[in-house]
Amino acid sequence: MLFGAGLLGGLTYAAEKTADTPPDVLNGAIDFQCNSDPDAMDRTVNVFQLVREAKAAGMRALVIKNHYVPTADRAQMAMEEVPGIEVFGGIVLNRSVGGLNAEAVREMVKFTGHRGKVVWLPTMDAEAQVRASGPPRPFVSVVKDGKPVPELAEIFQIIAENDLVLVTGRCTAAESLIIIDAAKKAGVKRILVMHAQAVPLDPATDEQLKQMADAGAIIECLWYANLDASKTTPAPGKVTSTVADYARVIKSIGAEHFLLSTDMGQPGHPSHTEAMRTFIAALKQNGVSDHDIDLVARQNPARLLGLPVVEGK
Repeated sequence: MLFGAGLLGGLTYAAEKTADTPPDVLNGAIDFQCNSDPDAMDRTVNVFQLVREAKAAGMRALVIKNHYVPTADRAQMAMEEVPGIEVFGGIVLNRSVGGLNAEAVREMVKFTGHRGKVVWLPTMDAEAQVRASGPPRPFVSVVKDGKPVPELAEIFQIIAENDLVLVTGRCTAAESLIIIDAAKKAGVKRILVMHAQAVPLDPATDEQLKQMADAGAIIECLWYANLDASKTTPAPGKVTSTVADYARVIKSIGAEHFLLSTDMGQPGHPSHTEAMRTFIAALKQNGVSDHDIDLVARQNPARLLGLPVVEGK
């Protein structure tokens, strides 16, 4: 039978359950950062396998990220192949797409199905990431002399006009605050700070997190960062933050300002759904209430993506 089926954003979400099985904790959940094949890196699942698994768990939506190419097209194909779950894509402004390339964003918006919803500032090629991760190589700067670089003005305009989500990428905390302020002044309404507590070189302090929240940004809590934090010697440039860190700020700053992502897809790591289940369970063990889990796993990412918000599982 179908257990816990509900209508969200025009789509039915449901997981295959038996009558004596409790509802899956993932029912209605959204993962805002998912990796899959095809990719330039080794991945454990292709995008169709990823979406089928998420749908089977009753998840509401996924956001597909790739560091090197836009994902609006594969998000649309995945929705056609696996109907009944929302799939979004976007573009990461690394060097492979020309860096801060407004034209690449403009064309991504036009892709069939209009599943291109998210614009990430540089990740692998972010200045902070490059400086933290090893030998010198070219990077993409987003802030110079305390101001956003000029190329961002047109990108912010496209994001605002199309009501897209701006993600700060692997900026430092100080850079993220500058970007948030400038983007808001340009009319950008949907802003996500990418794993702010685990940015190489400059993780956000509690006070900076509070400033981000007060400015209206949502802050990402990342399961991948917790896995790196558990290693004795994380690799250079890797991001680290523990579940206890996340639970503490969710409770102190307010769950309405956070969302959960897994960033899974790497060999040797859990599946996306397993990671999200474990993440939610660990937050609850660290004192995060069911109400706040609903905010960070369902309501907040839905609002950010422009989906109707349904309270409760």
